Amino acid sequence: MNLPNKLTLTRILLVPVFMIFVSLGQYITPSYNPRYYLIAGLIFAVASFTDFLDGHLARKWNMVTDFGKFADPLADKLLTTVAFIYMMRDGVCSPVVLCIILAREFAVSGLRMVAAGAKDGKVIAANMWGKVKTVLQMLTIIFYYFTVSLTGNVLGQQCADIASVLCWVVAAVTAISGIKYLWITAASSIRQNKRPSGCKKETSGKKRSFL
Repeated sequence: MNLPNKLTLTRILLVPVFMIFVSLGQYITPSYNPRYYLIAGLIFAVASFTDFLDGHLARKWNMVTDFGKFADPLADKLLTTVAFIYMMRDGVCSPVVLCIILAREFAVSGLRMVAAGAKDGKVIAANMWGKVKTVLQMLTIIFYYFTVSLTGNVLGQQCADIASVLCWVVAAVTAISGIKYLWITAASSIRQNKRPSGCKKETSGKKRSFL
């Protein structure tokens, strides 16, 4: 297993560690401890940085693999979805926002599995809209956990209100990215179905890249 894939697995392993510290924080309760939220924010920030690092190294060192194309967006989904669930528990993220995020992720993941199980075994990598969605989600989560842990009760509540607005922005971008992904996938499928039956794909010794 190469280094970029190890970084992706590290991001997945950091998810339960993040969950432990967020659970210990107990925001908006008499037992609230801001230090636990700060640690959780730091863990999330480190995990988010590995998302940039693994992709950068994979492209730089020509280590892009089908496993990485599948595991990298999966790790992002696990990390961000868990964080938004805890933000919903804190009353910051609306259940509607979480439903939009989950619906998009289930739809896209389903399409990826169908594509991977097809005859050509194609693995669909994340597109630009998906990456923008992921970055915005991560920035919103980092903003929330750092600001509520580093500010007082009054200012911390104001920061939580800002994070709540950002969650709705995230929901809009997430919906757009999902619709864009479905549209591109459907258009690609239609083009393939219109190909003449006698037309065969060209083959070569080089690996195909699905961007």
